[in-house]
Amino acid sequence: MVGQSPADQQGSLPIWQAGYMTTDFSTMLDAVGPRLRAMRTQRNVTLAEASEATGISVSTLSRLESGQRKPTLELLLPIARLHQVPLEELIDAPETGDPRIHLKPHIHEWGTAVPLTRRPGGIQAFKMVLKGGSGRQTPTPQSHEGYDWVYVLNGKLRLVLGENDFVLKPGEVAEFDTRTPHWFASATSDPVELLTLFGQQGERLHVRARPKR
Repeated sequence: MVGQSPADQQGSLPIWQAGYMTTDFSTMLDAVGPRLRAMRTQRNVTLAEASEATGISVSTLSRLESGQRKPTLELLLPIARLHQVPLEELIDAPETGDPRIHLKPHIHEWGTAVPLTRRPGGIQAFKMVLKGGSGRQTPTPQSHEGYDWVYVLNGKLRLVLGENDFVLKPGEVAEFDTRTPHWFASATSDPVELLTLFGQQGERLHVRARPKR
């Protein structure tokens, strides 16, 4: 059993004393526990594993997730580091006035997607981080309406496109009609980061300027 963290001792700093005031503060606090439990279970992390990684006792984590323990900065900061998410995502802080500052990630079983565009319709941009080792799974290609442009930032991406099976490295790009059966995942045990521009109705990029060959 891991020893008590500073948050288990008297004098811990309640999160409402750190400036996170909202018009519906009680509702926001009540939602923290279920959000923490959902995030932990989605990542297949046990309470014991979370306790070992954060230094917070299992009983404290359990009471925090059940709502019997109020969230404090001392508790939430190590949990945010464990899940590699911003503190604002744990407490669901209100968005700032500038949408470029608050990019809310979408957590999935296969990894994380961060929407980079907010306007409805047209080409949508996302930054995606895919979990390592997922490329070892048996590919299950799917097809749907749209057109996709993928640029690898870090890691190696395995892309199955129709009858072809590619491994893309950082700096390499693939574009394809998503009506072609496709599937992609990390090609190694490490995560892979990529940018994707997706036209749901088949929209494509319009290049206005390019170097002359």
